[in-house]
Amino acid sequence: MKTKTKLLAVLAILAIPAGAPAAPADATPVAHDTYVCAMISNNFIVGSKIVTRNGIFVRDASGQYRHIGKNFPFFFGIAFDPRDRNVIYAATLNGCLQSADGGKTWRVSTSWDMTEPRDIAVDPNAPDTIYLPLPDGIAVSTDRGATWQRRENGLPARGKYTQTLAIDRARAGRVLIGCETGIYLTDDAAQNWRRVFATQDTVTDIIQSPLDPRLWLATTQSDGALVSRDNGLAWQKFDGTPSAEALYNIAADSASPLRYAIGSWSYGVLVTEDGGKTWVARNAGLPDGHCVYRVAIDPDNGRLYAAVYEDAIYASDDFGRTWRKDGLEGSTVFHFVFVPKNTAAPAAEK
Repeated sequence: MKTKTKLLAVLAILAIPAGAPAAPADATPVAHDTYVCAMISNNFIVGSKIVTRNGIFVRDASGQYRHIGKNFPFFFGIAFDPRDRNVIYAATLNGCLQSADGGKTWRVSTSWDMTEPRDIAVDPNAPDTIYLPLPDGIAVSTDRGATWQRRENGLPARGKYTQTLAIDRARAGRVLIGCETGIYLTDDAAQNWRRVFATQDTVTDIIQSPLDPRLWLATTQSDGALVSRDNGLAWQKFDGTPSAEALYNIAADSASPLRYAIGSWSYGVLVTEDGGKTWVARNAGLPDGHCVYRVAIDPDNGRLYAAVYEDAIYASDDFGRTWRKDGLEGSTVFHFVFVPKNTAAPAAEK
């Protein structure tokens, strides 16, 4: 697997501090906080005595990325309890870590046979239920991470490496996952799965449109980008998206139903502003070679982010026509999360 191979190449690397100054704070109030899961490995030398900061970062009002919580480089994804933002679940190299105090302290809640998850999600309509995709299937907790069960009925005996999942915000217990053999759907909280799209290689990302709950988007390693307009039941390839090399993830603009962006190691940033009818590369201003590990779109202002592997996070306020370096130099970013603001903010590490 291309994505997994690149990840394994950096698993033994620790990090050096992030450095680049970010852009000035936005003048308009925002409704979400921006969280990033990242590790910083560029130019690291084994044996160095440099103090490092890796794991979860939050973009503060000044535009700086501030580290919070556990200093560990392998946070691949995070999810928040919608009832209490201080309750955080994290997909890490060691399994599911969870915190009840905004990231100040953590504990591992999964067993030795549930490690290396690449994503995690809380069902917004049943927030005691957490889904954790694994290298060999999927685990579910229905008691806020106290206990975990494998729920894999309907998944193939072989080829069930699961990299991504997305929960239907309109209906409790309805989940889509991306495996190395396709996209699978459950309507009963993972008691049963059925395949709704077959692939030869891994499905790398699945999202539900923030504007239309019946619209779902996905990226793959060898089938390009996909769209479903019937709530994830039938899938078609987006015309104009390449399939010779892997696409890593897809993001949708919360303000426009026509704007999506794709991140890719080989193609950089691909965008559409007509709902996927045409796609263009917008890489001018990004480093040569591009190597975009993740893209995201800020739901408050439409700002497009591109995380370039071991380089930095770049930001664009004109949907990729121009780019500026935004921060976290030397980083590999695994996940962006936009969390609604409230008064119970996670605590920073001292």
